[in-house]
Amino acid sequence: MPQLWQTTARDRRGTVDPVTPAAPETPNNAVRLRPEIAALPPYRQGRPAPADGYKLSSNENPFDPLPVVVDAITASAASVNRYPDATALALREKLAERFGVTADEIIVGAGSVALIAQFILAACAPGDEVVYSWRSFEAYPGLCTVAGATSVQVPNRPDHGHDLDALAAAVTDRTRVIIVCSPNNPTGPLVTADEFAAFMAKVPSDRLVLLDEAYIEFVRAESTGPGASVDGATLTGRYPNLVVLRTFSKAYGLAGLRVGYAIGPVPILDAARATAIPLGVTGQAAAAAVASLEPDAEAELRRRVDVIVERREALRAALIAQGWAIPEAHGNFVWLPTGEHTVAVAERLFDAGVVARAFPPEGIRISVGEASSVEVLTEILGQLVGTSQA
Repeated sequence: MPQLWQTTARDRRGTVDPVTPAAPETPNNAVRLRPEIAALPPYRQGRPAPADGYKLSSNENPFDPLPVVVDAITASAASVNRYPDATALALREKLAERFGVTADEIIVGAGSVALIAQFILAACAPGDEVVYSWRSFEAYPGLCTVAGATSVQVPNRPDHGHDLDALAAAVTDRTRVIIVCSPNNPTGPLVTADEFAAFMAKVPSDRLVLLDEAYIEFVRAESTGPGASVDGATLTGRYPNLVVLRTFSKAYGLAGLRVGYAIGPVPILDAARATAIPLGVTGQAAAAAVASLEPDAEAELRRRVDVIVERREALRAALIAQGWAIPEAHGNFVWLPTGEHTVAVAERLFDAGVVARAFPPEGIRISVGEASSVEVLTEILGQLVGTSQA
């Protein structure tokens, strides 16, 4: 999704004032639509990979679903003539047991992005601000636009990670939501536990903080000490304004079923429940997620994540050895800071059979996929290094 806010005035907070696009010329009898929505490009998936190529544009898990998960989906399909449990209670109870909370402190949605949309709708009236780092998850600007909220985009640090001091300084009386993405999609760096604690101490307790941890399972940073990653699971109950979001799409390989969850205080979750489109999570998605949390299934899924992490580290090391300035990578992807060369490099990758996600004019995110894709990537990118970086 392209950036939806043009810079017309940027003060010391990094605020980006929205530019309301002019309504397109339409016949007199045309239906009146919100001009900012009419100008908002709908989400479009990346183009398919060439024959015998690699689709590395969507951060998908390259492994096939586990047989036990397929069996759970198949069994659930026998009742598709009935509506699913609107609250996904069985899944919430399973998650609540894991995180030491009550089922009411868990909300399940059609992917974590749907839940983020619900929280923004619950907290923001038109004109209220949502503060987040940029570049970060491409859906954030669109979710703000749909809610009528104003995006406040705070530039990342030179190392492509969040500048949490600047993020806290950008909070104003109009701010209602602050989003922290760790590891950051699409650039890769994480937020440390110490950084996050210092950040939360600066944020007013009546502003909603969303900690987006869609890629937390791929983090292999230290568990303690200055470099330890923030872990939302350890923060439940500590902050009255914090909600932690996670997903089954990536590490658990359920991208095609759309199921994510959030952990947080009941009043905040209840507000988000009120904004949800009912029955957004199918019975098949809930059944697959429950099956994925069974001990044997999850152990196998964790082994697969370990393999993806090994491939990520090998790919990053190879690209750095070639001379690419690859930032820290803590998700299931790596970031190429290609700047003005972004489109050209993405086309060269496509010609070599690799579909990656280009974010002109900043860089390219490459998902970690099949083992054979690493060799292809290092070969083609080795030919481009030195002339294709920001």
